[in-house]
Amino acid sequence: MRPSQAPKNGHSFSHLVQDALGALRRHLGMEVAFISEFRHGRRFFRYVDSDAAFSPIQVGGSNPLDESYCLRVVDGRLPQLIPDALQNAEALSLPVTRLLPVGAHISVPIQLLDGEVFGTFCCFSRTADLSLDDRDLAVVRLFAEFVGGTVAQAFRQRKNLKAAYQRVQHAIAQEDFHIAYQPIIHVGESRLVGHEALARFTAEPLRSPDKWFHEAAEVGLQEELELAAIRKALENLHRFPAPTYLSLNISPETILKGGLPAVLAGYPLDRLVLELTEHESIDDYAALVAALAPLRQRGLRVAVDDAGAGYASFRHILKLAPDIIKLDASLVATIDKDQGMRALAAAVVRFAEETGSKVVAEGVERPEELQVLRDLKVNKAQGYLLGRPRRAEDLEFPG
Repeated sequence: MRPSQAPKNGHSFSHLVQDALGALRRHLGMEVAFISEFRHGRRFFRYVDSDAAFSPIQVGGSNPLDESYCLRVVDGRLPQLIPDALQNAEALSLPVTRLLPVGAHISVPIQLLDGEVFGTFCCFSRTADLSLDDRDLAVVRLFAEFVGGTVAQAFRQRKNLKAAYQRVQHAIAQEDFHIAYQPIIHVGESRLVGHEALARFTAEPLRSPDKWFHEAAEVGLQEELELAAIRKALENLHRFPAPTYLSLNISPETILKGGLPAVLAGYPLDRLVLELTEHESIDDYAALVAALAPLRQRGLRVAVDDAGAGYASFRHILKLAPDIIKLDASLVATIDKDQGMRALAAAVVRFAEETGSKVVAEGVERPEELQVLRDLKVNKAQGYLLGRPRRAEDLEFPG
């Protein structure tokens, strides 16, 4: 999601705000109701509801904050309730009071949780209304607390998304990450068969790679970050002895965007594996299969990650017919102690034998786990017991 986009529930939320503004305006007999945001010395109109015959302001419009009633209400120069602006000296000091004109006016500050003023919740009419009293002001304050608080939260979320977008974009532009390569071993023959490329970030804030990729997906930069990591991983393919392969993590969404073939151009596809990272059901398996088909025809292999961790991974296996099925680390961690996990792993191995897939166990950390995997005829594995992820320049190969 780009930072300029509203949250997924933004459409229904906007309707809620508009309905609230309209209800309040009609209840008070006013002509205009709006929510403003204070920013950079200006007042921005974020939500507006007006009488059809009088629409002096529009959503997205702005004017100088120091020329507004709003600022004077917030700093105390004007009261929150003004039944007749022409009877208030401070209001008369503002040209807008006579130009519009402004008659009755109610304005309540909207505050964030930390006490910072977000803006105001306002209503006004061109004619005075001496019937307005503290009960009407209390209603506006209630609406301001209910709707205004939610508005402030929504805009704070948008602000956070913008900051996240800039953070991920900077990490991509500056390549604030490196690639670590974890060996994949044929345990029966004690032979290296490949490496999995794993991104490691050096940018602030320091956090796990999955959080970086999750944030990139939230702000619409998933494809850019994933392809940047793949490009960087491929730079070291020449260091690895043939015919060992390199496994590259990628989401189905990035594959469907169509930019992957250009990134892989010029590399030997028969030495590459695409490891799908999606843990949820995929909406359009047919489109994904079609996108992968030309690459697979030229030797590229596909792996499904996290088998045994949930229903989605088994669905991927059935729909995509992967070349490699990777047993999830959570399954491997208890495989020597839990009969159920051992039976599940055995079922995956049997399925792989029937379909021609190969099985790779992830997260192998103890000799006991490795022994059970050998007993189950899982010949390929990776994990700290067999080799930690290391930079390409730190890898050593026999011969």
